[in-house]
Amino acid sequence: MDSDLQAQQMIDYLKSKVLQKNTVEINVDTPLVTSGMVDSFALIDVLLELEKVTKKRIPASRVSPKDLNTVNEMLKTANRLGTARP
Repeated sequence: MDSDLQAQQMIDYLKSKVLQKNTVEINVDTPLVTSGMVDSFALIDVLLELEKVTKKRIPASRVSPKDLNTVNEMLKTANRLGTARP
């Protein structure tokens, strides 16, 4: 899948399910965790969605909040740590 499409899918998910505000403008480099927009409780849900979008298994034990701070970091983390789902 195209990384731009994956990025847009993650942005759409974050805006509708995590931030619950479609009016908030975020892009691939918007700091989400360090700005407080996404809290630690939401990170597991974000990681699960990232697995769906990228079709990869990502070991939660190897992911830190900084790995999910921006959509770009999320996609890099999926590529670095993820393994293809059957």
